[in-house]
Amino acid sequence: MSVPPRTREGALAAVMAEVNEEKAASPGRVGGQVERALAALKAAPPEDRPALLPAAREAVWSLFVQREVMGQTDHRAVIAHYAIPADVLRGLGSR
Repeated sequence: MSVPPRTREGALAAVMAEVNEEKAASPGRVGGQVERALAALKAAPPEDRPALLPAAREAVWSLFVQREVMGQTDHRAVIAHYAIPADVLRGLGSR
């Protein structure tokens, strides 16, 4: 357990440290969600694919938003890395 900060600066530093930890961990969590959703989509028989597309699109959309918040707006490498299918990408659009 850490010692509570005794100054305003200490409190701000503690909060910023937590924010930075979350920034570092969040893409990994979201990336795991993308991997699981795409694996389920890939393993599904063709007749089940339409039912799984919304979850895959939501996971990919979340990853893209997370990256954009961090200033990473070119998603081509991520699309290639995860081999995101075209039907998933087509459904992302604006909300």
